[in-house]
Amino acid sequence: MNHDDLNHWSKRAADWAQGYHGGLRNRPVRAALIPGAIAAQLPAAAPEAAEPMETIFADFERIVPDGMTHWQHPRFFAYFPANASPASMLAEQLANAIAAQGMLWQTSPAATEMEQVMIGWLRGALGLPADFTGTIHDSATTATLSAVLTMREAALAFSGNIKGLSGLPRLRLYASAQTHSSVDKAARVAGIGQDNLVKVATDTDFAMDPAALDAAIRADKAAGYLPAGVILCAGGTSIGAFDAIAACIKVAHAHNLPVHVDAAWAGSAMICPEFRHLWAGIEDADSLVFNPHKWLGAQFDCAVQFLRDPTAQVKTLGLRPTYLETAGREEIVNFNEWTVPLGRRFRALKLWFTLRAYGLDGLRARIRNHVAWAAEARDALAALPRIQITSEPRLSLFSFALPTDAETEALLNRINDDGRIYLTQTRHLGRYVIRVQVGQFDCTREDVMMIPTVVAELAG
Repeated sequence: MNHDDLNHWSKRAADWAQGYHGGLRNRPVRAALIPGAIAAQLPAAAPEAAEPMETIFADFERIVPDGMTHWQHPRFFAYFPANASPASMLAEQLANAIAAQGMLWQTSPAATEMEQVMIGWLRGALGLPADFTGTIHDSATTATLSAVLTMREAALAFSGNIKGLSGLPRLRLYASAQTHSSVDKAARVAGIGQDNLVKVATDTDFAMDPAALDAAIRADKAAGYLPAGVILCAGGTSIGAFDAIAACIKVAHAHNLPVHVDAAWAGSAMICPEFRHLWAGIEDADSLVFNPHKWLGAQFDCAVQFLRDPTAQVKTLGLRPTYLETAGREEIVNFNEWTVPLGRRFRALKLWFTLRAYGLDGLRARIRNHVAWAAEARDALAALPRIQITSEPRLSLFSFALPTDAETEALLNRINDDGRIYLTQTRHLGRYVIRVQVGQFDCTREDVMMIPTVVAELAG
């Protein structure tokens, strides 16, 4: 296959994509397969001779679409969305065609400088302070790991990377049980350890209790431990909980501890000023992550980390051997020094396309619709016999259940096997509950109201 062939097949792929997206409502949201069904259709070894692209494309059409859970389906209400607006898809095609490795400014001047400008655009859209800068990661997991590694090194006077952690003080991190499992993973990968991630008590609104945070830090200091940092939650994955951002940052800073805020999902909603009270105090955070790929329509992967001062993170993650130097440009920004990987994709392009193609007003309208439709779906579910609302809507996320765990789990299985909508589960206050999260880029009110329709039919 050469570039002339690519021209032909790219047009064929675009036609296929148009038909695929146009027909998504006619497909079940989740693939109805058993493990191994796809692998069984693939040869055990790679071919020795080249195969015709016609054959390869036909096999793609035959095997792949029916073997996928359709994340762009307008009735995908599971997990959080991984949205891909048409404008973002177009930008990704162009980025793929350029195929740059954006590790340094000199390897990708446009990618680096566009990333800096997009950070500025998003900072303004979210109402963040002008002194925040930042970078784009693949996911919030990587951004949180970067923040935790930086907390570790700052607490150890930047000796951990050089000496290792053996023989050094026992570090402690603080978060609530509502934070994402990526915080647990960061504690493990950073060498701090799961046992040293202190899960701080929450109040009746499932927000971290500032007094409990203060008490935990004081107790650890008295025990000879070394507190390293605090991770706060702004829109938790389970029920959308928000920590008391301002009060908890005040406690952390009183102990000279940095604060990272995980707003991976809910951060996008803060382009709407009326929702910003939910993360009041965010201007005092030291690090903040949100994922435009979750709710703003930027195709996965795209996680933005804002930093009040990048110095400590660059000191933690940056390495500049001779072969990565840019002659005469020692002070230029090389974003690989802000992140864990050396290699970097041109992620800023899809933000540039998406923000321009829909405008902040268009994106705000989508988010406001999703929040309103989620509330309407909640009310319709609450009116059904035996359905219990187990957590009220936080933005566009809420949960519900039947009276027993067994009934709830069986209902969820029936819903997802039915295929018209896709929901997932969590545990809340010891109960097995069903999550509803509205946020798919092209969903309509009718799509959202399919949730109570399906539940009414299948709840029994």
